[in-house]
Amino acid sequence: MNISRRFLLKLAPLLFWRRGMVQALAAEPGFEAPFSAEFPQLESLTTGEWWKKAGAEPKKAAKGAQPQILSMDVPRDEVVCFAYYTQQNGVLKMSAQLFPLKPGEERVARLEVKRGDGTWQEIARSPVLYPGWDAHFRVEGWDGSKTVGYRVLHGAKARFEGVIRRDPVEKEEIVVANMSCNSSRTTGPRTEIVENLRAQDPDVLFFGGDQHYRHTEHTAGWIEFGLQFRDIIRDRPTVCIPDDHDVGHGNLWGEAGAQSHIPGDADGGFRYPVAYVNQVQRQQSWHLPDPVDSAPVSRDVGVYFTRMLVGGIDFAILEDRKFKSGPAGKIPQMGPRPDHINDPAYDPKSVDLPGLQLLGERQEKFLRDWGQDYGRGAEMKCVLSATAFCGAVHMHGGHDQRLLADLDCNGWPQAGRNRALVEIRKAWAPHLCGDQHLAVVVQHGIEQFGDGPFNFTSPALVNTIYGRWWHPVDEKAGPNTVPGSPLPWTGEFLDGLGNRMSMHAYANPEDMKDEKKRADGYGLIRFHKKTRKITFECWPRFAKVAEGDKGQFPGWPITITQADNDGRKPVGYLPTVVFPKNGVVQVIRQETQEILYTVRAAGDRFQPRVYAPGRYTVKAGADRPDTQTWSDLEPRPASDAGELRAQI
Repeated sequence: MNISRRFLLKLAPLLFWRRGMVQALAAEPGFEAPFSAEFPQLESLTTGEWWKKAGAEPKKAAKGAQPQILSMDVPRDEVVCFAYYTQQNGVLKMSAQLFPLKPGEERVARLEVKRGDGTWQEIARSPVLYPGWDAHFRVEGWDGSKTVGYRVLHGAKARFEGVIRRDPVEKEEIVVANMSCNSSRTTGPRTEIVENLRAQDPDVLFFGGDQHYRHTEHTAGWIEFGLQFRDIIRDRPTVCIPDDHDVGHGNLWGEAGAQSHIPGDADGGFRYPVAYVNQVQRQQSWHLPDPVDSAPVSRDVGVYFTRMLVGGIDFAILEDRKFKSGPAGKIPQMGPRPDHINDPAYDPKSVDLPGLQLLGERQEKFLRDWGQDYGRGAEMKCVLSATAFCGAVHMHGGHDQRLLADLDCNGWPQAGRNRALVEIRKAWAPHLCGDQHLAVVVQHGIEQFGDGPFNFTSPALVNTIYGRWWHPVDEKAGPNTVPGSPLPWTGEFLDGLGNRMSMHAYANPEDMKDEKKRADGYGLIRFHKKTRKITFECWPRFAKVAEGDKGQFPGWPITITQADNDGRKPVGYLPTVVFPKNGVVQVIRQETQEILYTVRAAGDRFQPRVYAPGRYTVKAGADRPDTQTWSDLEPRPASDAGELRAQI
């Protein structure tokens, strides 16, 4: 990797960030209060003369309060806490988190990589930003086919080392760890989870939000999270997206960047200053590939929704809180809170009003475009976001606290939910998320039960904040139960918002007071590229994977085919089309010009399935369906098609 000294000298003075996220710094920052006097509690442990404050040293927490955060005053050779990265399209993006610095200490971090001869080469420098104490490196011309050691340095002695992995394009199985909800009420290391993950060796880590629950002390909470997970983060691509608790909310309806004004924030928008929101997003998500549409939302709140390709799996990374409408003042209130519905006689259609947004038009357009583009070797698709597109929960907060509908879930607004699921279905992609503190696998229904994609919601990593349970009021299974499941309540259900879902597995806490029975844990998803199968695994926190423990939560593992993410029932099959091997195929209904799906075939022929009589167009190409076209194709009935169904 040859990077000129002139380039380094140009890079060192300042680093340019995308608009709306953070200002470039050209001089050493001071220790002034970073936010207005209205918010003195924000970042109090890591700003100003932080080293003089009692809060710099941990104290015993008052009864019922969160335990004090660990000390921010560490030996000066340990100030580089952790680093995390992605690499994509010849661009390496790495963020480093430092402990707070003191007067007179330089505000520059350095990135070095290990050469083949064992020596180290400096390739980038970055200012250490205040508030936040984070640094960011962007290196272009990165060779993603090689594994390279790195270290982030500060001053003469502080360093953090790790490995930037090569893109594992040759692997037939790509493994993703799905994690969220890391309770700050339980301090200390996450030894069991990290040891399990190191034994399972996932290719990608996905932290879907609520990395901590410190609310007004993001930097200290983020450092705490980093100490807990840095031994797995340091050497593999990591996706982090902030959710409500990361930006200091119990629930969040982003309302495209608006300002919230009522307790609980259900009117929509962010509670705390834009500078704090952007700082949180910068610390957690700057290292992601560049946003596909970088324009900020209102008040200059930045965005980060993007796509990332690892080992042939193409991930769409969504911000499913950022654009979502707040319910207060827009829909009738039918519970003690604007976002809770407890009236069994209410009509779900009464809350699905015109103009309400979920993903917003920009992200819906992104999903449409992403679903048709298989460039750079994409073979299979997957969607990552914070929370589920349904309300797969009955009990909230306690095992006797039943709630009919929670508008914090992304089952509302229903029209926006359905538009999102239609686009995800077109790519035959599963959806991974967290937030709900309850592990479930469901198949969504849009117009019919089971006609949508699968969703895997991860369990809480540490489940001491807020318990949730799947527990139908009649304690009966739904129609079309999962054959042979050890769980009593699988099958087809409507959630409290009228959304169709088919429950395949759930992991209810048995006893919230017993750490071995709280249903803590994480998800593991295996993408089998050759067979186009997808396996969902759900692991308890205290499993002993390294010792051969195979005890997943009851109901898991679950294996589906890629095509199962489009659960519509075929009425027939079009004639087989032949094209160059492993091409991308798109099926369009001519009468409506509706795109049914776009997928990469595993072979040189494909027999498209369709869901209604009529005439169809099939397109194919190497990475997009743009070089071959077959028109006026009519289906044969599914019962006598007789040919190869699909090599996918």
